[in-house]
Amino acid sequence: MHPYPHTYLATAAGDPSGVVSVDSLHLPALQTTPPPEFDGPGGAWSPETLLCAALADCFVFTFRAVSRTAGLTWRHLDCRVEGTLERVERVSQFSSFTTFANLIVPAGTDVAAARRLLEQAEHGCLIAKSLRGSRTLEADVTARGI
Repeated sequence: MHPYPHTYLATAAGDPSGVVSVDSLHLPALQTTPPPEFDGPGGAWSPETLLCAALADCFVFTFRAVSRTAGLTWRHLDCRVEGTLERVERVSQFSSFTTFANLIVPAGTDVAAARRLLEQAEHGCLIAKSLRGSRTLEADVTARGI
């Protein structure tokens, strides 16, 4: 890991209507629109869905790190994040985020220990720790043979 501070850069550009292009150096551009909830056309990434995606992505990467440190062998992790946008004290903001994690581990794995590592990942995710809204983890661990 590189020493702190880390700096990340993204740009966005658009016209009076239509899509906005989100870019970062050496990365493919993403086309975004407002979500249907804000009268957008749907079918494209929005700032709201990008935020939830960043949280889900960070959760998986953080779980990789904590499980490696703990020596946990696992097979697959699916993560879904639902963010709730509400009016709080007359301001629109994300009030809560629920992370749904489904982890598959080999048969014979200590399922309770695997669940604790999912909880550590939720608490350690730097994107999640940077958000105001409350956070909840709904975790399911399944042990399967080969």
